[in-house]
Amino acid sequence: MLEFNNSTPLTLGVELELMIVNRRDYNLTRGSDDLLLLIDRQPHGYDIKPEITQGMIEIGTAIHTHCSEMLQELQAIRQLLTRNAEKLNLGLAGGGAHPFQHWSEQQIYPKARYQLVSELYGYLAKQFTVYGQHIHIGCPDGDSAIRLGHYLARYIPHFIALSAASPFYQGMDTRFQTSRLTSVNAFPLSGCMPCVESWDQFNEYFQDMAKLGIVASMKDFYWDIRPKPEYGTVEIRICDTPLDIVTPTLLAAYAQMLARHCMEQEWRDISPAHYLTYSYNRFQACRFGFDGVLVNSSSGQQTSVQEDLLSTLNQLQAHAVALGCEAELAALRARVLKRQSDSQWLRDVYQDSGSLSEVVRRQSNYWMHDQPD
Repeated sequence: MLEFNNSTPLTLGVELELMIVNRRDYNLTRGSDDLLLLIDRQPHGYDIKPEITQGMIEIGTAIHTHCSEMLQELQAIRQLLTRNAEKLNLGLAGGGAHPFQHWSEQQIYPKARYQLVSELYGYLAKQFTVYGQHIHIGCPDGDSAIRLGHYLARYIPHFIALSAASPFYQGMDTRFQTSRLTSVNAFPLSGCMPCVESWDQFNEYFQDMAKLGIVASMKDFYWDIRPKPEYGTVEIRICDTPLDIVTPTLLAAYAQMLARHCMEQEWRDISPAHYLTYSYNRFQACRFGFDGVLVNSSSGQQTSVQEDLLSTLNQLQAHAVALGCEAELAALRARVLKRQSDSQWLRDVYQDSGSLSEVVRRQSNYWMHDQPD
């Protein structure tokens, strides 16, 4: 039986997976051990840990009620990471996928769970060298978490378009705004949560899957959104890691505003019919970003991701005021109106330089030093 550890509603935390690159040609490098060793010699209290391959590192924030506090913590973590990475002549970068690394060159981090994943999934484990942002939203109980998970599924294309930062993969322009999610899709337990209506029903589903030997823990589910019972949160897992340090807090603010709307309205409209368009809308956002076409499963009407996002942001004004997120709401609206995209920025750099190494050099400077140009 999974116990849901109730948490303060609408509290926030984020996790960011970051690239570790050399400063010669800016390919990925096996730098996580050296970097962690150097960082851990200094008392810091931050959540900084390895990820599945050695060209990755993950950072996580504490629990926050407001995104401005979260931004301050992320900036402090970045300062610590940057100072130590430079001592090792390493670069760190955001983005959803390294533009030209090859999965066959990656090394699985020597941790029991990662070794198990490698044995189970074969080459998919190394191919999973992609970089995402996860957003945690506090929930008062398991039933609320189930409702919130289903409610947020409608807005997954928004998070994809706002965070898309992986147009290049294996040295090629994929013509997608985010190529990262195709790596996630390959796992058999990816996709979306089943259409259960309560925490008890979810527990029944989990126990059935466990009895069949398919899962052993919640970590075995690679869903776009999943409950995280040990934290008392719902976890959004769909976003690419942004290129800068501010965007993660804007994405978290958007999730917080949506969650407040869901909880205040006591939303309960859980139905399999809502998932008829889920995969199609998700693909549209991955492929076309703000230009993607969304289909409303209830009305059949179609609208662009950009139009739908702007409409939703307008509806969240009162929640932004209540949460003290007016500045974040305004920044999100401005980005959507300008169609501001990390993927387009990366393509522009490549168009200007003709070099994917230069693309990574500049995106590394962007994340480490707030220098996009």
